[in-house]
Amino acid sequence: MDILDYAFMQRALLAAVLVGITAPAVGIYLVQRRQALMGDGIGHVAMTGVGLGFLLSWSPVWMATLVSVLGAVFMELVRWYAKTRGDIALAMLFYGGMAGGVMFINLAPGGSTTNLSSFLFGSLSTVSASDVTAICLLAAFVVLITVGLRRQLFAVSQDEEFARVTGLPVRFLNLLTAITAAVTVSVAMRVVGLLLVSALMVVPVAAAQQLTRSFAATFAIAVAIGVSVTIGGTVTSYYQDVPPGATIVLLTIAAFIALTALATPLARRRARALAAAQPGGDPAECAIPAGSPDLRPAPDSPLPGLAQWPRQTARCEEAIP
Repeated sequence: MDILDYAFMQRALLAAVLVGITAPAVGIYLVQRRQALMGDGIGHVAMTGVGLGFLLSWSPVWMATLVSVLGAVFMELVRWYAKTRGDIALAMLFYGGMAGGVMFINLAPGGSTTNLSSFLFGSLSTVSASDVTAICLLAAFVVLITVGLRRQLFAVSQDEEFARVTGLPVRFLNLLTAITAAVTVSVAMRVVGLLLVSALMVVPVAAAQQLTRSFAATFAIAVAIGVSVTIGGTVTSYYQDVPPGATIVLLTIAAFIALTALATPLARRRARALAAAQPGGDPAECAIPAGSPDLRPAPDSPLPGLAQWPRQTARCEEAIP
């Protein structure tokens, strides 16, 4: 393939695969925590890191990672301790991040806002060898956390109070999730762009949830969708000379629409089959909307205390196959 004859496309495709894996991998926890727009907020903060990187003549990827992590920690602290008007503090952080990025990059020698556009919307030709090295290291960290601690992160994302009762370090795991999301934004900004990365973290997960009822299957399908659309968007961008970030996001949305159209008749058929198998109907508190993912933990979960669900859950286990 002639596309692989160019070194910059080899680097772009490798970065695209890593982004396709990491973004949905951390996004599934953000969706379960109802923090789907967290990646968007971190992307705004990362702009300051990019500007500082140009100003200090340091790697924009590593500087954006550092600033994103600090911003994610601040967001978690606001969520924990801000009793009132915490949204104002977050708004100032987000928009201050954007303003700081524009200011710093204009103060840098020879810098201008045109240097910022490739980080905002992604660019194939600007992915350097050093960027690929940084992306590989950061992606390895994200995969290690999201896969290695999947049971603990899932438990905290579902019910913080119950996870706390079982003895899990809830605040530490919440902080780790936020930091992992920040690292993922830095991984994706060269391919998708800071302003569009949140879509790749959320939409593949939402698309996968249209087809499956289990967490493990949702995770696997979301990653498969992420890798497919990032590779497809990168290749399309090369041949059609269109922005890679926008192409990837539009392909992701198209996949969501297609899977939703496919899942609707399947959900209705599943609902009819379930109604036929349970003539009396499920208890009211156990009803699950058609198409919703099955988020119950596995019976053999190693988490302490997860086997001791409330009595209501025990009744649901008998009613739901």
